[in-house]
Amino acid sequence: MKTLLVFANFALLNTLLVLLAAVAFETPPHTFINTAHTTPTTATPMASKIIKQVTRVVTAQRKREGGGFMVRRPLPSGSLDYADPFLMLDHLGPVDYAPGEAVGAPDHPHRGFETVTYILDGEFEHHDSHGNHGLLKSGWVQWMTAGSGVIHSEMPSDKQLKNGGRFHGFQIWVNLPAKDKMIQPRYQDVPPEDIPWFTSADKKTNIKVVAGQVEDVTANIDTHTPIYFLDLRTTGKYELNIPEGMSAMAYNYHPSAILVGQEKTKLAESQMAVIKTQGQTVVFEAAEDAENGEGKKEARVLILAGTPIGEEVARYGPFVMNTDEELYQAFADMESGRFGTIPGSSERMRKTHEANEIRRNAGKE
Repeated sequence: MKTLLVFANFALLNTLLVLLAAVAFETPPHTFINTAHTTPTTATPMASKIIKQVTRVVTAQRKREGGGFMVRRPLPSGSLDYADPFLMLDHLGPVDYAPGEAVGAPDHPHRGFETVTYILDGEFEHHDSHGNHGLLKSGWVQWMTAGSGVIHSEMPSDKQLKNGGRFHGFQIWVNLPAKDKMIQPRYQDVPPEDIPWFTSADKKTNIKVVAGQVEDVTANIDTHTPIYFLDLRTTGKYELNIPEGMSAMAYNYHPSAILVGQEKTKLAESQMAVIKTQGQTVVFEAAEDAENGEGKKEARVLILAGTPIGEEVARYGPFVMNTDEELYQAFADMESGRFGTIPGSSERMRKTHEANEIRRNAGKE
């Protein structure tokens, strides 16, 4: 492991450490090289011989992030550092807030990658230093390309903060190739009515196609590299085509177990399967509830697959670049103010502090 940052200016070091402490979704420093270069092809029908497609099962670790919310994180973890092009998968909640308790991620920087926020329940309001603003509600997806850099804020809506209620969702970090790391930031805020669903012929499987394609259903979101982002829900069995050569994962975010792969590896809640298709379709099947004798309950998994970029990755906290020198420049640009600011920063920090105090006083810390 390389030490990524050397600071001669200790005043600058202290400033950066304070900023990093407030950064949402911070990940440990490391450098990773992925040299895989493969050409994706359409998976062929399953052969009669059973092959093992799940190469690893990772259990998500709990971690407190942002302004104090709890996440379950299978990527990165101690056994899985990077799944090119996916840098991070955070499962947010589900959590039921009392009035005044909801927290988010106050102002923090990003450069060199994309953040994808998928809201199952609740509301998030975002602002950035380029003047963008939006409200994400249940079922919405925000695909944010940080590119050359933004200061970004993700906070519960005033309604969610005042009234409380359930919040549940995901945030995924997707790497950008070197040629796109310094492009202009861009948002794709997509309401649920613009995200297509696929339904299997037997009506037992429904798949929300956020990115990629399932049979004749194609997503509306534009991605910089080939990406599949699917929310699969089934009470039966479905065989999914994932292009060969893609890095693929399936994360069980629901209490019901699911069987994954031709070998039927069982995933419990908060477990993620790392998948190698072996050129075959990947089976997803709801598991029998043998303990309660109730047959198959609906299983739900988030499926991520993408063509590896195959470039060196240098990352630290909110910045994901290709070289140490680019990381130095990102910190320098942030310190010099080139990322800009968002009006109302102190108010967002005040709301976050007050919400955490309410939770502590209620014995919820």
